[in-house]
Amino acid sequence: MLYAAVQLFLENGYEKTTTASIARAAGMAPSSFFAAFENKEALLLTLVKTMFSSQFENTGVILGENADPLLIYGVETSLQMYIAEMSEPLRELYVVGYTLPTTSEYIYLSTAKKLQFIFAEYMGTAELKDYYEMDIASAGITRGFMAKKCDMYFTMEDKLRRFLKCCFTLYKVPEGKQEKIIEQVLKLDLKSMAEKIIADTVKKAEEGFESVLNDI
Repeated sequence: MLYAAVQLFLENGYEKTTTASIARAAGMAPSSFFAAFENKEALLLTLVKTMFSSQFENTGVILGENADPLLIYGVETSLQMYIAEMSEPLRELYVVGYTLPTTSEYIYLSTAKKLQFIFAEYMGTAELKDYYEMDIASAGITRGFMAKKCDMYFTMEDKLRRFLKCCFTLYKVPEGKQEKIIEQVLKLDLKSMAEKIIADTVKKAEEGFESVLNDI
C-alpha cells in the first residue's frame, strides 16, 4: 500500500489521490486502507519519516565527514527545493508535508537537534526549545519558497540564493560566511543529486519500507 501511494502521489499529487485509489492500486478493497492507516495523513507521515530520517546523514556522506555543517544544511535544504521543482505533484507533496499538523510537527521535532548542532556557534545560549520554535519559522520560509514555481524572472539560482540567505540570517550566520556557503552550494550538481534521491525513495517503496514498518 505504501508503494502504491508513492506511485500515485508522484503521478497525481496528494490531494487528488484518495485512500480508495491507494487500496485498489495495492490490489486490495478500498476499506482495507483503514486497517493499515488511520487516514491519508497518517500514511503521508510514514513517507515523510522515510524521507527526513536520514536527510542530513545522506548529505554528509556525499560531501564527506569533514564537511562544514553549514554546507550540509545548505545542500540538504537546496535539494528539497530542487525536488519540489521537478514536478507539480512533488511540489504539492512537499508543501503538504510542511503544512499538515502531524507531518509538520514531525519535521520540527526531528530537525531541532540537528539545527542546534549546526547553528550553536552563532546562536549563543539558545536552547533546544528555541531551535524547535525557530524551526517553525524556517519551515515556513521553506514552504513558501517551495510553493513558488521558478520562471525566467525567478530562476532556481535566484530562489536558492534568496532562500538560503533568509535561513542563514534567521540563525544569525555572519554575512561573509553566508556568501561563502551559498557559492559552494551553487557549484554542486544539485539536479542530479535530487533525481537520485527520488529514485532511491521509489526503490525503498518497492522494497516494502521494511525498516519503517518495523518501527511502526
